[in-house]
Amino acid sequence: MIDILETVREQVLERGVGLSQEQALACLELPDERLPDLLQLAHEVRMRHCGPEVEVEGIISLKTGGCPEDCHFCSQSGLFPSPVRAAWLDIPSLVKAAVETAATGATEFCIVAAVRGPDEKLMAQVEAGVAAIREAVDIQVACSLGMLTQEQVDRLTAIGVHRYNHNLETARSHFPKVVTTHTWEERWETLRMVRDAGMEVCCGGILGMGETLEQRAEFAAQLASLEPDEVPLNFLNPRPGTPFGDLPVMDANDALRAIAVFRLALPRTILRFAGGREITLGDLARDGMLGGINAVIVGNYLTTLGRPATEDLDMLQDLQMPIKALSQTL
Repeated sequence: MIDILETVREQVLERGVGLSQEQALACLELPDERLPDLLQLAHEVRMRHCGPEVEVEGIISLKTGGCPEDCHFCSQSGLFPSPVRAAWLDIPSLVKAAVETAATGATEFCIVAAVRGPDEKLMAQVEAGVAAIREAVDIQVACSLGMLTQEQVDRLTAIGVHRYNHNLETARSHFPKVVTTHTWEERWETLRMVRDAGMEVCCGGILGMGETLEQRAEFAAQLASLEPDEVPLNFLNPRPGTPFGDLPVMDANDALRAIAVFRLALPRTILRFAGGREITLGDLARDGMLGGINAVIVGNYLTTLGRPATEDLDMLQDLQMPIKALSQTL
């Protein structure tokens, strides 16, 4: 019987063809003693097809809390008794955050809003904010503003938004257990419009939300079919007051297996460490960086604390992973 990793080495490393859904499941089912081999292969794939550089990004919430959607993992929903309440960030604070982000060496700054989709007030705020950031600092600007109309896509393209984030969150088959106020297909339609407009597509999700291994493999395959430029991998950080507040933190080895599998399913994609990695992996975050990750969010997330940016930058230096220069992403 041919070992799955032998097949994957020839297919993904040598030919650059990502895992099928069935192959992804086989790798997710590998026992712990095979985990080092899986991580090593994923690292080799990352180095061959993406190179050694790491893209560093900071994020800021322009509009926090009070969201009308019921995403069960999110403390920003106005439908749950979680402690996050609605708040807006002013333009000077937005610019200050972008300048501080650039000072860490980050090449990407993402403006995020907790909304179903942007209204005119939010669109005007984003347009003014992006213009002010461009005046102050040389950094790529991305946005994550929920579901868009074609007119909104066109406006974001016109102001030079480099990349748009809209996560599918989980496998299509699991999505109804995670969100009921909109559909997976509605999210997919926004992503289609963003791609057609020429913006880079950033789309990932959260692992550890009660999905099965089969659904984890399904999600990897669905993301591969989308062919996103970037996939942020989050791990559930159960938030008090949300429907998923009592779910257990994902097992560290399962998280590492998933990182490797997503890299092997998406051999040329930017795979970004995002929320929840601190509580899920702790010191094993280094193993994730050596298991296929080639981008990180530094600093804090939207409603949860991350590691100080200096710790991540020191880790990259220790691992001899150079930070991607802005000139190379323009």
